[in-house]
Amino acid sequence: MHSSLLNQYLPELKDQTSPLPILDLACGNGRNGLFCLEKNLMVTFADINEESLGYVKQTISRDADKYQSTLATFWRVDFEQAFSQPLAEKSYRAVMVFRYLHRPLIEQIKAAVIPNGLVIYETFTLGQAELGRPKNPNFLLKVGELAEHFSDWKIIHYFEGTTVSDTGNHHQAIAQVVARKPL
Repeated sequence: MHSSLLNQYLPELKDQTSPLPILDLACGNGRNGLFCLEKNLMVTFADINEESLGYVKQTISRDADKYQSTLATFWRVDFEQAFSQPLAEKSYRAVMVFRYLHRPLIEQIKAAVIPNGLVIYETFTLGQAELGRPKNPNFLLKVGELAEHFSDWKIIHYFEGTTVSDTGNHHQAIAQVVARKPL
């Protein structure tokens, strides 16, 4: 099931006139990108895991009546390779990041979004370590950290705290931001 944030901010994503795709960064099984694809938005699914990308491709192929496959592109990439700049020279109308944190990428993400484009970012905070996985502080946001990263953008939505997961079966400590890049 896709993030409830996408239901709420779909009009913001659809409102853009850019011909560029939305980047589903570290897409995993593609649940969020597939939702956007279903709404006829162009999506680039990016992940290091070839099996994950294969799963997304199979889903699109299997449900061809639901998804327009020509709107999907796939990018196998290691976002954490030392000294790499995977998003350099790339441009997107929006970047979505869910359940993933690699701090060196944040400035690259901001640079890859076109002016007036969006970032939709949701990941775990330090409080998650008390609730379950992940527990490694390298993968957990500090209090206020996500808002701070996008403080120079127009923040449309911000949440930080404990909530019930989108699947409804457990609690999670997360931070969410939806932010628009200045012109």
